[in-house]
Amino acid sequence: MREFLEFVIRQLIEFPDEAVITEAPSGRTTIFRVAMRQSDVGRVIGRNGQTIQAIRALLASSAARHNQRATIEIVE
Repeated sequence: MREFLEFVIRQLIEFPDEAVITEAPSGRTTIFRVAMRQSDVGRVIGRNGQTIQAIRALLASSAARHNQRATIEIVE
């Protein structure tokens, strides 16, 4: 899941080398925290939050295949 998330995020942002993705497991749920430049946050969130909602849906689907749950948080 982490590799998938890194691939998607790095394709969207302008400065992919500065993105930091940390993983915090908590039982069956894994929380991914994504830190990036302030100028790239808007690219990941998208208009009306549509891009981040699509990423969350794909991440949840990927996690469900492994009998887990996953969420993503954007750290500013």
